[in-house]
Amino acid sequence: MKQAGCPLCALEPGRLLWSGAGLHVLEVADSPFPGYTRVIWQDHVAEMTDLSGPQRELLMEAVYLVEAALREHLQPAKINLAQFGNQVPHLHWHLIPRWTDDPLFPDSAWSPAPQRTPEQAQAWSRRRDALLAQLPGCHRHLRQVLQTRLAGD
Repeated sequence: MKQAGCPLCALEPGRLLWSGAGLHVLEVADSPFPGYTRVIWQDHVAEMTDLSGPQRELLMEAVYLVEAALREHLQPAKINLAQFGNQVPHLHWHLIPRWTDDPLFPDSAWSPAPQRTPEQAQAWSRRRDALLAQLPGCHRHLRQVLQTRLAGD
């Protein structure tokens, strides 16, 4: 159920990758990490234990399916998974692909950026452009997998 003023209820259609089975899967396009995705429970609940057992299993299956698609298509060194809800009490998971040459590696996605050489910045820029070019195929695959596995189509 939507709540006025909640940024996770007011989804931008251009960023919505898939919606169904009580979930939204959303691209986080304003991130320095290509492929950054959120899996959002549609109803306004704050904690995993607010969900029933089958609902928790469904939510985590979606997280696992998104992670697998990101790993297959983008081949990151690591996928960071996070579930906070400190600022928005609306259950959602962050899936953040990471590469050893990304601007913050090995620190968290929320850390201050370390100093990088111009060569490092240029190398990451090239890799980021290549990753961004791969996203449409990754997103097509992700939509198909989520629809097949979670919506039963």
